[in-house]
Amino acid sequence: MSDVPGCAGAPFVLTLADPACVPVLICAPHGGRAYTPDLMAALREGEKAALRLEDRHIDRIATRVAEATGANLLVARAPRAVLDLNRAPDDIDWGMIPDSGRAEAREAVFQAGGTVRAQSHPSQRVRAGLGLVPRRVPGMGELWSRPLSGAELARRIAGLHAPYHACIADQLAALRARWGAALLIDLHSMPPLPCNEGETPVSCVLGDRFGASCSTALVAKAFGALDESGWLVAHNRPYAGGYVLDRHAAPRDGIHAMQLEIDRAAYLDSRLVDLGPGADGVVERLIRLVRNLACDVAAMGSITLDRRPSNWAEAAE
Repeated sequence: MSDVPGCAGAPFVLTLADPACVPVLICAPHGGRAYTPDLMAALREGEKAALRLEDRHIDRIATRVAEATGANLLVARAPRAVLDLNRAPDDIDWGMIPDSGRAEAREAVFQAGGTVRAQSHPSQRVRAGLGLVPRRVPGMGELWSRPLSGAELARRIAGLHAPYHACIADQLAALRARWGAALLIDLHSMPPLPCNEGETPVSCVLGDRFGASCSTALVAKAFGALDESGWLVAHNRPYAGGYVLDRHAAPRDGIHAMQLEIDRAAYLDSRLVDLGPGADGVVERLIRLVRNLACDVAAMGSITLDRRPSNWAEAAE
């Protein structure tokens, strides 16, 4: 992997069980904290802005779950401030980039499989300030003290976005080849959702792109497992999943994907900065969930494998 501007060291880490113990890949695209000094200096409010952008310590939760279940794990080390891996490569606020640098950025977008959206028709995420490179977050205004050069954005796309998604695609294909089916769990965390006094807060939002990214049976199994754990779980609102699910899910081809948004208050301390006393309970819930889902995915895949002709391997070669 090449150096990525703004990221100290490798932009992501892949941890594989060999052989794969379960047909599950867990990804944590927003947990990266490998900031360079230059990146922190360019953020107007430094650590405060970084905290607002991160899915704080969700990578540590994901690591513990993968270790306990044998799931494969892909964790971003590059901060979301560098580049949002749950956005399409063309989901860019072109107003952040001087005119002189846009040609190089456009070429990187094309190479990553994107198109160049017209500046006059930005996506809803870009309008909200949360495009491929975040520009602002609610209550903080502009994040950056300097423009983003086209050359720097091109290096971020080529060195982080493109290889990260190529890695997901490769690993899901390998799991499907071994098991007949595969499940991607895209793991995130969310600020506590508002609720009325006396109501039970939502602990988790399960997103499946409104039924497009995952088998309904697997979604139902996930709801059942999380409900039994005592969590109140919402479905697709306010988080239905993003580019990761759009790009990689293919349920008809045996590749299922769901996004899980976990309430940060469930596993962080009262300041929402460090791991808190609830972290162990969240890990235990997610371990049970992954094990339950893995059994069902393996059963689904076994049907597919049983239907392959005896000369399937030779024909595929």
